[in-house]
Amino acid sequence: MSIQIGSRVFSPKLFTTLVTLALLVLLVSLGRWQLRRADEKRLLWDSFASGADATVNFDLATPHLMRYQHVEAQGHYDASRQVLIDNMVNAERAGYFVITPFALADGGWVLVNRGWIPLGASRAQLPLVPVGAESRRIRGRADNLPSPGIQMGTRAVLEPPYPVVANYPNHDEIARLLQEKSWTRAADLVLLDAAEPDGYVRNWTAPGFPPMRHIGYAVQWFGLAVALLVIYIVTNVRRTGRVRSP
Repeated sequence: MSIQIGSRVFSPKLFTTLVTLALLVLLVSLGRWQLRRADEKRLLWDSFASGADATVNFDLATPHLMRYQHVEAQGHYDASRQVLIDNMVNAERAGYFVITPFALADGGWVLVNRGWIPLGASRAQLPLVPVGAESRRIRGRADNLPSPGIQMGTRAVLEPPYPVVANYPNHDEIARLLQEKSWTRAADLVLLDAAEPDGYVRNWTAPGFPPMRHIGYAVQWFGLAVALLVIYIVTNVRRTGRVRSP
């Protein structure tokens, strides 16, 4: 294919054109994916912000609540059956999330994330995570258990002794470990408020990058697509060698 433009001709090779088209499709697709991620993160961050507008008192019969809804409940901790979620990072340090079962006053259970704690001297030396069994009212946010981006390998069966160390366990696995079937539907997990006692590091935010970070990445991908198109055009335009008569 050749297109005459004055004293120049645009004459790309087929292979170059096909490679450029493939790269353009890829770059534009990545940009659009980042825009979709920005929309998803905007919903999450808006939910996190609006979740603090009101506090819901929940129990065993409470239906499923919006993620990040601020909640409170009466009951007591079971310190004898705690789970440490491994590979949790805070300020570039490795550690655990401390997950403690909470027996609701009117029956049933909910899991409480009491915060992040750093690794000990070695993984063989687990941190001490005591908590009193007295009746109390806890406050926090409804959330899900942490989940990996990609699940690889066979999942190990969770077994005592406690505290059990686990890599991204789901709620069903913890329920089987604790041998408890009566769980509130209000939330899989409560993120304990930073002001509540008997917790660890709790700088809770909506997960992942803020929406504007994804928009910035999208602009970068679209910018690369434009740069590629310009390079493709410039490198395939050449002079014809003919000079027009005056």
